[in-house]
Amino acid sequence: MTHELLTIGRISVDIYPNDIGVDLEDVTSFGKYLGGSPSNVAVAAARHGRRAGIITRTGDDAFGNYLHRELRKFNVDDSFVSPVKEYPTAVTFCAIKPATDEFPLYFYGRFPTAPDLQIKAEELDLEAIRNAGIFWSTVTGLCQEPSREAHIKAHQARPRTGLKDGQFTILDLDYRPMFWASEAEARAEVAKILPHVTVAIGNDKECAVAVGEGTPDEQADRLLAAGVEIAVVKLGPEGVMAKTRTQRVVSAPVPVETVNGLGAGDSFGGAFCHGLLSGWPLSEVLDYANASGAIVASRLSCADAMPTPEEVTSLLAERGRPIPGASLSAAVLTADTFSEGAVR
Repeated sequence: MTHELLTIGRISVDIYPNDIGVDLEDVTSFGKYLGGSPSNVAVAAARHGRRAGIITRTGDDAFGNYLHRELRKFNVDDSFVSPVKEYPTAVTFCAIKPATDEFPLYFYGRFPTAPDLQIKAEELDLEAIRNAGIFWSTVTGLCQEPSREAHIKAHQARPRTGLKDGQFTILDLDYRPMFWASEAEARAEVAKILPHVTVAIGNDKECAVAVGEGTPDEQADRLLAAGVEIAVVKLGPEGVMAKTRTQRVVSAPVPVETVNGLGAGDSFGGAFCHGLLSGWPLSEVLDYANASGAIVASRLSCADAMPTPEEVTSLLAERGRPIPGASLSAAVLTADTFSEGAVR
């Protein structure tokens, strides 16, 4: 298989409360879901019809078996997912309090390490990484060895100058302070990866860790100066901005009633990959990804909540937004009609 999207990094079992609006100690029942940002991104892309896979590790236990089963259920290739006998599968609990916009996470089985941080460089299928349409990694995967070396080797295997048209290498600037000794340490590791990256995605705080404090435009410009071709800076309630060396696009937010904000960014990521692979204009890629993220924010779970293309385009139509690909399809139709008329 040549993957249209191949991600690497974190996977876990998400334990989400069925009781909304209360602290974790007051929850009486929970649901179990596949989780972990790179895993969710792969699921989101697969939901949009893309051939997606993930490189990761689980524990050699029942929860590891569950994650394999879920990946297959979502049509994500699990060929590069294997067990680590020494460590249990990581589990993540959260509380869901949308009224106060609080979704605190509690990580179990990640300290001092977790199976997905035990990916070794010598275990990588570099050909699969090199040939993937999009290779997606996160800053969290750089937080400790041997995962750090594996991530660096993976990126070195697909240098930016060696990418074909339509290939992208994406770094999710996903910074989680509990996994790092300091922001300075994280920034130093990000600097090693940026020369290989064509797209960087992050919010204000994540961009600040990567390239320093500043306005969204200043942060985007620093990412571009580091060699990135598309810098995506999430603007919170103001939407999201994407900047290239010749273009600046802002997509306004798609308001929904938030139930759980935790999976929105992963849904955005998977949809963003789908848009890039589709060859849509950057403005349409952003709108589609924005709407996809909004849909997941309005639902309880993450992986299970990833929307279909029909759901995303329906929401865009409801909000009066352009339907991605429509302008391209219209142009092709017009060209075909003109060609037929010329033949006649």
